[in-house]
Amino acid sequence: MGTVTRGTTNPNRLRRMDRWIVATHGAELRRAADPVAVDLGYGAAPWTAVELLHRLRAAAPHARVVGVEIDPARVAAAEPYARAGLVFRHGGFEVPVSPAPSLIRAANVLRQYDEEEVATVWRRLCARLAPASEGSRGGLLVEGTCDEIGRRHVWVALGPEGPRTVTLATRLGSLDRPSDLAERLPKALIHRNVPGEPVHAFLRDFDRAWAAAAPYASYGARQRWMRAVRDLTADWPVTDGPARWRQGEVTVRWEALAPRE
Repeated sequence: MGTVTRGTTNPNRLRRMDRWIVATHGAELRRAADPVAVDLGYGAAPWTAVELLHRLRAAAPHARVVGVEIDPARVAAAEPYARAGLVFRHGGFEVPVSPAPSLIRAANVLRQYDEEEVATVWRRLCARLAPASEGSRGGLLVEGTCDEIGRRHVWVALGPEGPRTVTLATRLGSLDRPSDLAERLPKALIHRNVPGEPVHAFLRDFDRAWAAAAPYASYGARQRWMRAVRDLTADWPVTDGPARWRQGEVTVRWEALAPRE
């Protein structure tokens, strides 16, 4: 269920997303009896699935990864890379995996879809996540877009109940201003970066905070970013703190950036 993507992929492209997943969802994976992670639409080569297994097992040694691709030829090409804890399956948004996954990562998959299709795909994928229970918020869907070498990345994190947060992550040395990340907004937001929409207001305020933090540039781009994000917290519901800001990240509650109806 779905459409074949272009399949473009590069080694280490999703490192920023993976680091964030391990930092924010690693405890959930460790608590799960059988933590299954899905690399949905991994593309023409299986590098991102192989890397996901390696990174998740640093936090949850018993994690398993299933690479899911809608193109049977890509599944066949990936088979030589299967190993203990890593398998590849033919499928799409129905996510043919059991048990219900603790994580679904869908990077650069919805970029080719229409904005109107995103909510339906989100609901379908969220319904496949491991449900919330006592002591657990349930599985996590991470859906977003990055550039070809992973310098700039924006993703939405969703639980079984729906969208939770939006994260912007970047290699700070590549950034002129925070709004440079607008071109990597996920499909749900990229067409909403226009006056009157919350995501446009957020990027405008971020650029202003970045400009005001210019004196910190003498200490490096990281210090300037951290100061700008700290200033943003006065008006925007930033959910993370300095430990993540130092990585060139900032996470904001979804409700603050959600498109207006």
